[in-house]
Amino acid sequence: MKVWATLKKDNKISRETTIDMGYLLKSQGLDYKLMLHEVCSELDLSQPVVLKKHLNEIAGFSRVTFKPDDFMEPVDFDKLDIELFYDKKKE
Repeated sequence: MKVWATLKKDNKISRETTIDMGYLLKSQGLDYKLMLHEVCSELDLSQPVVLKKHLNEIAGFSRVTFKPDDFMEPVDFDKLDIELFYDKKKE
């Protein structure tokens, strides 16, 4: 599975990263805390506050958006978008 995270300011991508989380099918589940920790470490961010709505978005749609209000510390972007790309089934 790959994770693509983008920081956007004024509707333009200011920073982005792609992280390979190893081979993982959607049916195998995902440790969201580990994934979010990896993304925040790579982009040098503090961890956002994760609400039930964030977990529902990522579980249902394989994507989630965090806004500046979701962070305890001030941030210099308008939103953090995270999108998951699961591996296809091996034949």
